[in-house]
Amino acid sequence: MSIARSKITSQGQISVPANVRRKLGVGPGSVLEWDEEGGAIVLRRAGGYTFEDIHRRLFGKRKPKPITVEQMKEAIADYIREKHARR
Repeated sequence: MSIARSKITSQGQISVPANVRRKLGVGPGSVLEWDEEGGAIVLRRAGGYTFEDIHRRLFGKRKPKPITVEQMKEAIADYIREKHARR
């Protein structure tokens, strides 16, 4: 049973259905590779890593600790002071 269907254009292009893109975890700019395995053609995400892959690996699904605007402004000011401090 197929999970989706695509139509090939006259230029040999296809659209990847949204549910397949979600399952593969791909978006604009992602590279897909086509392989033949046991007489079947298999489509998979290429070996490269997207920004989302790296972010998910580093940070998992946890959400960042919320901070206030004042805390953000203070952190930026501290960074600027440190960056431009006379040595």
